[in-house]
Amino acid sequence: MLRNVLGKTFRFLGYTVQYGCMAHCAFEYLGGIVVCSGPSMEPTIQNSDIVCSENLSRHFYCIRKGDIVIVKSPNDPKSNICKRVIGLEGDKVCTSNPSDFLKSHSYVPKGHVWLEGDNLRNSTDSRCYGPVPYGLIRGRICFKIWPLNDFGFLRASPNGHRFLDD
Repeated sequence: MLRNVLGKTFRFLGYTVQYGCMAHCAFEYLGGIVVCSGPSMEPTIQNSDIVCSENLSRHFYCIRKGDIVIVKSPNDPKSNICKRVIGLEGDKVCTSNPSDFLKSHSYVPKGHVWLEGDNLRNSTDSRCYGPVPYGLIRGRICFKIWPLNDFGFLRASPNGHRFLDD
């Protein structure tokens, strides 16, 4: 009787560990569901919107300008941030705020990306902390799940004029 109970217990623990490992791999390498908070991506993503992210793009270096990505915060590694990719390595980007009279430009260094929120007046982004290492990218947002009336792929950046083609 004791052997039967121990056998079932160890079998249950073995299955639990296996399914836990499979879930970890799915969330780490395939993607997941993310609840976004904060005003920096308005109007594209509102506070408390639920989005679907995929992680394969970062592993295959398929991140492009205009993509919205989930990134480990350069200021607080315990939190993730959601921003739009404005520049890739070697791109010339505008590093000044929209309200600045004199515009300044810089080049994105190798292995980095330039990130900005869609709500430029209320976003802490690369204009504050500089280029972000590519390794901090956790995934790319595919589409919005909630609210249902806004379900679908995300719209283009309202700040498309900030993409420089030099």
